[in-house]
Amino acid sequence: MTELSTRIVTLCLAATVAACGDGSTGPSATTTVPGSEPTAPVDPPAEPAPNEPGDPECAESFDSTFEAIQSIVFERRGCTAQVCHGGAAAGGLDLSADVAYASLYDQPGQIADMPLVQPGRTNNSLLFLKLAAATQPDRFDVAGATMPNGQEPLSEDELELIRLWIYSGAPEDGVIQSTIALIDACLPDPSPITIEPLPPPAPDEGVQFVMPQFTLEASSETEICFASYYDFTDEVPDRYKDPTGTMFRYKGFDMRQDPQSHHLILFAPGVPPDRVHDPAYGEWTCASGARAGETCEPTDSTSCGDGICASALQVGTCFGYGPSDFSASVDPVDVQGIGGAQRAQLYTEFGDGVYAEIPLRGLIYWNSHAFNLTPEDHRMNARLNYLFADEQDHVSIPIPVHFGSLYQAAGTPPFTEARYCNSMTFERGTRITEITQHTHRFGKHFEAWLPDGSKFYENLVYNDPVVLRLDPPLAFDSEDPAERTIEFCGLFNNGVADDGSPDPETVTRSSRTPENQLRSSGACEPVACAEGDVGAPCRGVGDDATCDSSPGAGDGFCDACAIQAGVSTENSMFLLLGRVYLTDPD
Repeated sequence: MTELSTRIVTLCLAATVAACGDGSTGPSATTTVPGSEPTAPVDPPAEPAPNEPGDPECAESFDSTFEAIQSIVFERRGCTAQVCHGGAAAGGLDLSADVAYASLYDQPGQIADMPLVQPGRTNNSLLFLKLAAATQPDRFDVAGATMPNGQEPLSEDELELIRLWIYSGAPEDGVIQSTIALIDACLPDPSPITIEPLPPPAPDEGVQFVMPQFTLEASSETEICFASYYDFTDEVPDRYKDPTGTMFRYKGFDMRQDPQSHHLILFAPGVPPDRVHDPAYGEWTCASGARAGETCEPTDSTSCGDGICASALQVGTCFGYGPSDFSASVDPVDVQGIGGAQRAQLYTEFGDGVYAEIPLRGLIYWNSHAFNLTPEDHRMNARLNYLFADEQDHVSIPIPVHFGSLYQAAGTPPFTEARYCNSMTFERGTRITEITQHTHRFGKHFEAWLPDGSKFYENLVYNDPVVLRLDPPLAFDSEDPAERTIEFCGLFNNGVADDGSPDPETVTRSSRTPENQLRSSGACEPVACAEGDVGAPCRGVGDDATCDSSPGAGDGFCDACAIQAGVSTENSMFLLLGRVYLTDPD
């Protein structure tokens, strides 16, 4: 079996985040960080939000997620004691309430080449690694003492509280919805989070794509596609251009966006730049800035002043978007995905000598799928830094979409579980450098196996999937196709509670069909009761009397459906994803 990679970050004997307790650092060690961020739900819990601060039922209350962390983790765990990270500021870090945030946020470590808290990136935040190495020693092994030193490690919930705070941008104010269930206190209503913008790379290191802003309406789920125009011709040094001088080569990218995102995918559609004014794109308008809403010229970067020019929005995916006479815009196989992820934040590099290419100028499609479960509208932000490839030996390409499995779970009846399996055979000479997956909320357990039958990938949380990087890459050179075939399976749950009983809150519901699904294919046809005699069969919308718990009770509701095919997270999705390169591109 090919050895799976881990990303090794070597820290020095002492770290800026000096451990609380006796202050000893212990022997030098290595921090082993798996090639993916730890996984956990980023969607809000199903239970109602807590009461407002000041409510008499509140044992305690906090004004923000960070204020809760200050109390629950830093203060109760003794880290703000005078001799630790209080007035003594051990290791140069003061976690006293009035300075803790400023001491942590995007601040460099004194020794380790890693910030204490980097917004969006837990695996590059020394605070998290120091805490995680104590709570999860089987996953993290940090140099020096773990935190809190000499005391009990953080609980899994406390560590997850820190992780979700960092992953969501480490805001000082506001409540992160996904942390509510981890905080036994009263909090204000959550509001949308705007993450600190990702700084652009140095001119000789890469270029930055900035997504035109769009409005994510309150209490909504939205998937949209739109276009923008870019031109990096004069920004990319010649050594990073391909021999034709029309493409630039990159080794990976860093994506940072507001944590409301479910996924963000960028496409290079291959539409010639001179087709930018095709009527299919609708009216181009400024998406932000002082000229927001005004008509703009997409090829003029100054047309919107401090804003960005964007095409008209299309509800749904980017397949079929753009000029109808251009095949790449209507055939999903020919549309090149050049970046993004099935999660809110991602940093990835393809491996030594591996690169991909993007046109120096042209149209780019933005496919954003996002949630806003707060009562406020929000302007979504996203940035991607593409890092130039110094070594240019092998061309990286995405694993092709396996359309045979895409909607395989569609039709799973209400209040049942089902396991679906499929396989993918790779070309001889393939080198797999990265594996991940994409399922929607019904996908509870995703697994993948190598040709020898050994499991090498597993994911339990659909909206924060493991991104597994393989270094050295997984090599498929056999003449036998069976030895170049990966098996993958997914367990899908359509409304079965942990105890095996019907769960009307997690089953597909016709009355809860998101707006984007209603517009694309309509509501599903109910076949089971979601209220009253829960789980009993019924005959569609309006057949509520059949669902009454007793004749004439009037408490029945025929509303539960089979899993549907579609784009909403209320629908089926089942994909093996990743990146590969070929040793013989021909």
